[in-house]
Amino acid sequence: MYRIKKRFWRSLIAIGLVILFGSFVNQSNGNNTAWAQGIQRLVSWGGNNYRGSSQQSLPPTKEQAEAVLTPDVRRQLGSSISWNGAGAFIVNNNRPQLNANVSSAPYAVNLRDQQGRVWRGDAWLNRTTRQYRNRNQTGNGATGWRPAGFLQASNLTGGYRHAYDRGHLLGYALVGGLHGFDASEANPANIATQTAWANEARSSTSTGQNYYEGLVRKALDRGKQVRYRVTDIYNGNDAVPAGAHIEALSSDGSLAFNVFVPNVQRNISINYATGAVTQLNK
Repeated sequence: MYRIKKRFWRSLIAIGLVILFGSFVNQSNGNNTAWAQGIQRLVSWGGNNYRGSSQQSLPPTKEQAEAVLTPDVRRQLGSSISWNGAGAFIVNNNRPQLNANVSSAPYAVNLRDQQGRVWRGDAWLNRTTRQYRNRNQTGNGATGWRPAGFLQASNLTGGYRHAYDRGHLLGYALVGGLHGFDASEANPANIATQTAWANEARSSTSTGQNYYEGLVRKALDRGKQVRYRVTDIYNGNDAVPAGAHIEALSSDGSLAFNVFVPNVQRNISINYATGAVTQLNK
């Protein structure tokens, strides 16, 4: 009887793990990074890595995030900037400055600033622009190309193990289904140097870009039409953006936000002029 009970509980635990694994894959919506994070969390629940995973999920402190709000950055964002308590800032009382009264077909364009830096991604999205397949399936997988300031630091402690991702303005899962748009990780007009936290964090208590993209993904999946714009904000002549200004507005008004995700990470400091990274002992 003891052996039967033991096998029963082992089977029950295995089924639970399979369900959890499946939920992580489904939530990724074609985002390899989110899928990998799900696997990492699943493994971490085994015990050895739980502390590290918990640290990784932490957003930057308010002081660290505010450090990038130089006078130049504030000028570009406007006067109304407030901390959301989860790593990002609310801009203009969360009201986007977008026009969602658009009758054209879906589109996505990239613009550079006067210095030739990656600057803005502007799009009109609907369900047909969504991409549910992962990058490897569509030929948009890993690449060795690096954007300006991408001086990677690895084997970090106290949070994310690496400093940088190839950060997209217009996310692959949002525009990867749009014919003619280069949604790869090597599009020099759509990819900038972005911290792992700013790119990957996706919970309501740690609001990186992936969190806000998730709101747009859900809206598109419900058949909404969405105006979406991401503008990288630079301080002066820096090579690495201070952060990403993200706005979204659906045509029916059910989705609307205006936020700034600072390009920071709890366990590092960044020289934004060059991209050099220093590990913080926290």
